[in-house]
Parts: sequence; C-alpha cells; structure tokens
Amino acid sequence: MKRRKFLLGSGAAAGALGLGGLSLAASDATQDLVLQPASYRLRNRLTTGMVSLYPDAPPPVLYGRQGDVMRLTVRNTLPDYTAMHWHGLRIANKMDGVPYLTQMPIGEDDSFTYEFTPPDAGTYWYHPHCMTMDQMAHGLTGVMVIAEREDPGFDSEQVINLRDFRLDEEDAFLPAYTARGAARAGTFGNVQTANWLTEAVYDHAAGTLVRLRVVNTDTTRIYKLHLEGAEAQIIAWDGHPVEIDLTLPTTDAPLLLGPGQRADFAVLMPDDEGQSVALVAKFPGQKHRAMARLRATGQSTARDMRELRPLRRNPVLRPELNQAELHEFVFGWTTEGGPPNDGFCGSLGYSFWSINRTPWPGDAAQGTGPLAVLEQGKSYVLRLRNESPNLHPIHLHGLAFVPLKSNLRALPPLMTDTMLLLKDETIDIALVADNPGDWAFHCHVIEHQKTGLAGFIRVV
Repeated sequence: MKRRKFLLGSGAAAGALGLGGLSLAASDATQDLVLQPASYRLRNRLTTGMVSLYPDAPPPVLYGRQGDVMRLTVRNTLPDYTAMHWHGLRIANKMDGVPYLTQMPIGEDDSFTYEFTPPDAGTYWYHPHCMTMDQMAHGLTGVMVIAEREDPGFDSEQVINLRDFRLDEEDAFLPAYTARGAARAGTFGNVQTANWLTEAVYDHAAGTLVRLRVVNTDTTRIYKLHLEGAEAQIIAWDGHPVEIDLTLPTTDAPLLLGPGQRADFAVLMPDDEGQSVALVAKFPGQKHRAMARLRATGQSTARDMRELRPLRRNPVLRPELNQAELHEFVFGWTTEGGPPNDGFCGSLGYSFWSINRTPWPGDAAQGTGPLAVLEQGKSYVLRLRNESPNLHPIHLHGLAFVPLKSNLRALPPLMTDTMLLLKDETIDIALVADNPGDWAFHCHVIEHQKTGLAGFIRVV
C-alpha cells in the first residue's frame, strides 16, 4: 500500500509515570489488585462511593513487558461480583475476564489470579466485566502499559486516562444510567477528567521527547481531541504501531476517540521553560478546553523527532483476503422495553439494542450460542453494519483486526481491537482467527452493551 495521509476523525467522514506517579511495576512476582471503596475530591467536595484499587486515588497504571509473564491477583472486597478484563490483550481465553464465558465471577472476599504473557507491546487498559456499568461509572478503569523489548528512545512518558463522572451539586453520584440515555447515545457524565483531575498538569523537561499515551476509558463519551503547542506524531493506535503517515488532528478536524480506544503520540516538548503542550477536547455546547497539559521545565535538551527508533510491529498475523470468508453483523435497536437480561452480572432493567436483531440475553443465560464460529488459523472478513443513528465503538476480545473499507470515509489500515462505527456506517474488517476460545463482541458504550448490543464469537 502506498503511504498516504489519513485523518482519524470526523473530517474523514462526509510524567512521567502516568496517574500522578502511581503505578504497579510488573515482575515475576504476583501483584495484588484489591478492589475496594474509594473517596476522592473530583471537583469541590470529597466524592464517596467510588471504586478503585486504592482508598484515596485512581486505579494505577499497570506496567508489564512484551513477552514477560504477568501474574495479577484480583481480590474483591466489594459487595457485588466482579471479573477483570484486560482490554486489547491477545491472551489465553481463560484469562480474558468475562463472567460465565471464560470464568465464574469473583464474589466478595474472593480472589482470582490472572496469569498471562502479553505478546504485544502497546497501550491497553483494564476494567470489570461483571457489574460493569456500576463499577466503571464509579471509577474502576485503569491503564495498562506493555513496554517494548527495545527502548524506542523517549525521555519520559505520560499516561492520560480520560473519563467522565456524573455528579450532583453536592458532588455525590447521580444514577450512572438512564433509560433515555441507554436507548440513545448513552448517559453522559458532567465532570470530565484526565486521571481523575479536572485540570491535569504534568512537568516534563524542556526539549525532550515524551510518549503521550491517551486512553478513553469512559462508559459513554466519544472524545474529540487535538494537540496544541508542540511538534507531535501519532505513533501507535489501540496498542499497535502506526506504519503509515497520519495527519495530526486539528480544531476543525479532531481525532475521534471512542470508549475503549487509545492513541499514542510522540511529543517534542517546547524549548522554553513554562511553555506547555495541551491535549484539547471539544464538548457539545462548550468551548474547547485542555484536558491535560505537559509543562516544559529547565533548560532545553534540544532533542529531535528523528532520534526516535520506529516501533516494531507486534506479532499479529495479517489476513489473506483472497481466502477470507465473509460474516455479516447488524448493530441496531430491538423492541423498546423488551425483556431485560438475566441480571447475574448487572441488568439495567430493559433491552434496547441487538446484534443481528437479537438482544444479548445476559451473561449466564442458557442456550445462547455464538454469533459466528471461526476456524482457527483462517482469515475472515467481518462486515459491521450500523443501522442506527447512534455511534458504536465495537470491541472484539482476544483478537486484532484491520479495517478494510467504509461506505462513508477513507479508513487507515491500522491494527486495532475497537472500531468506531458512525451513523449508518458499514465497515469491513479483516482478521486471522488465531486465538481459540469464546470471545466477547460488543459495543463499548456500556449502556448499549448491557441492554442487548453484545454477543460472542467462537474460534475453534
């Protein structure tokens, strides 16, 4: 394919250690992740009823290394069941963290040890897949960084975890979902944060090269983003290296980052102390505002983008399109107010959405079969058709795929695990079914997932 300029956004359609220095270093030892109630000052007052791995801080960045074993024991102290999913990681099915599909839920005062070896470097994230809406909306979403075997040459990195919270005037939680929201674009929060901060500022040495990892872990919001104040390049998308030229997003043509999606930037910090680089978002009815700033400190080291080594391609098999079998999936509404799912891992009380016009009956529903059965090692094209006016970030567990074409826009062929479908859009994606198991396949607007827009694909 010829090198072209692509734009990941609406224009294409007609610190160092991340969260304030909080991190867990991965090693051969088991890391304990304790799910627990938390409190934090998100705005003016202390907000209680949050969920994190610390009682007074956001979930930390989890660090691992490509090809090294990670052992993570999730211990649940919450009264509700849970299970932890490692979004984007191509690991063994039994470690994927989907209740009843790959494991039993983790009850109160119980634990489960996840052990896996990440085959891919990149930016990923973790969140519960049982009681998903409640636990995610109250804070339980964290970033996972899998480092490359070879250092690409950055001086530092910065993780930005974007998400909303829905609070009342007393900074207490409002209901996380509404029937009206679930039947449309989702129920949006009213407090937009980066790393749980409404004004996030991080210092990095002037003139240095910073790897900026931006992750949308929200339950609903699709962010419209661009960078201001620095030379930058998009170097990875949803964990995988970018191998073509991508046009940087601008105010008029922002990058669309849906729930579950990630973008890595190489940023050259300004030379003058006190200058800053801004990650800017546009919200409906509001002015553009900086979600996070990287502030230059000290004397410039005068680095150059050309000093960075290219990221190595992850070991993902490329599909053979001339031998690929086609499967079609339709994402849309179902009968309004239809029967809710079984509720074992959280039900919103109604069904609005469906895949192939059949709503997901629930995580533990009997007699529910796969949406498709794929043969291990073979190539497939999946046709994703959105027959609704709402946008859907469609996530496939355990596998990576590449978009081929859209009826609305030119799509860059970037390896991914989450595809944002626009209104009335049909996208063909291609993959190699190289990871056996039952893999969840769903919209990452959690209200859509929990009201029917979910299922699974079986690889045998």
